[in-house]
Amino acid sequence: MRWLKNPVVQFLATGLAVLVVVLVVTSALSRSAADEEAVGDARSLTWVLGTSVAQPAIPRGLVDGDAAAIDKLDRTALDRLLVGDVLRIKIWDIDGTVLYSDQTELIGAVYPLGADELEVLEDGGTDAELSDLSKPENRFEREIGGDLLEVYTRIESPEGEPLLFEAYLGVDRIRESRAQILDRFLPITIASLLALVALSTPLVWLLSRRLQRAARERERLLEAAVRASEGERLRIARDLHDGVVQDLAGSSMALSTLAARADGPDREELDEIGRTLRVSMRALRSLLVEIYPPDLHTAGIEAALHDLVAPLVATGVHVDVDVSGDEGAPRSAVALVWRVAQESVRNVVRHAGATRMSLTVHRQGGTLLLEVVDDGAGFEPAAVPGNDRFGLRAAESLVREHGGTMEVESTPGSGTMVRMEVPLA
Repeated sequence: MRWLKNPVVQFLATGLAVLVVVLVVTSALSRSAADEEAVGDARSLTWVLGTSVAQPAIPRGLVDGDAAAIDKLDRTALDRLLVGDVLRIKIWDIDGTVLYSDQTELIGAVYPLGADELEVLEDGGTDAELSDLSKPENRFEREIGGDLLEVYTRIESPEGEPLLFEAYLGVDRIRESRAQILDRFLPITIASLLALVALSTPLVWLLSRRLQRAARERERLLEAAVRASEGERLRIARDLHDGVVQDLAGSSMALSTLAARADGPDREELDEIGRTLRVSMRALRSLLVEIYPPDLHTAGIEAALHDLVAPLVATGVHVDVDVSGDEGAPRSAVALVWRVAQESVRNVVRHAGATRMSLTVHRQGGTLLLEVVDDGAGFEPAAVPGNDRFGLRAAESLVREHGGTMEVESTPGSGTMVRMEVPLA
């Protein structure tokens, strides 16, 4: 699954997600725009039919229900009113009486007008809404089938009375308009986004390659710095071991020989000096272990850990070291165990004031587990300044970089536990 972390793959996945979102939003906006445009066209058409066709053709007497007036309007204007998407027309008076309709059965029927219709009659303008085909005045429209949009506008009779001109239009026109808008805008949107992704992908790929090269260069420089540091520490440790430590060992043996030959107070004084030299020599060897750890794969992690805890044992702390399952472990995992153990033991020596400490290393599934537990003073992790925990934080960072986990549990007066798991693969 490493390819999921590739910046180019992430960019393309993000681009695809954005494309889908844009398509969904564009479709919704296009539908809304198409609906508004179609309704606007229907209002305009109804206003034109009402004011320019129906109103001039209305004869006198229509408002009184005169049959001759109805017949005249039917002969002179009906063909010009039922045009395009107009499927039915009605002319109402303010009392809700149908004065004229292409459906003759409705003429003379009375149905109460709604608030919107009355508002148009009083103030003028046009209004539109989907027809409620369950209403009795719309019973004949049910036969047409499908949804209908009813649009009404105000006109006047020759007698000067306000009338409501109502036209019924099929909703299919709205849907066709919506489809036309989508057909125009969606290809442009998709093509623009695809062109943007196509142009941006090479740039992202180039930037990714540059970042990867820079990361590899930094890693190479870091490794070179680490190797140089390791080499310098090894040189210092070798010089101290071959020089000062050997000199101290020789001086200690010479003093032991002189003490064996001396008598009385001189012998006691020489023995004390020899003991002091041996203590200094052990301290210096412990320092050498910290300056440059032993070859963990040659001497083994167990021997190195025993050398690591030797200063604690010398101060009277009871230490248990239990190591198992490290056979065949990768060098990186063994080195991490050593690094975390070294920092944990160092903190026990400096801060814990412990009387007992256990250090356990064993294999657990596909990981190498380290636990360092002491019965010392403990601490509150959140209250410890960052500088005082720098060593453990640096070790934790290394563990995370190698895919492992590390946690520190401690409470004041209850000791501390450092637990680390590092994968063996």
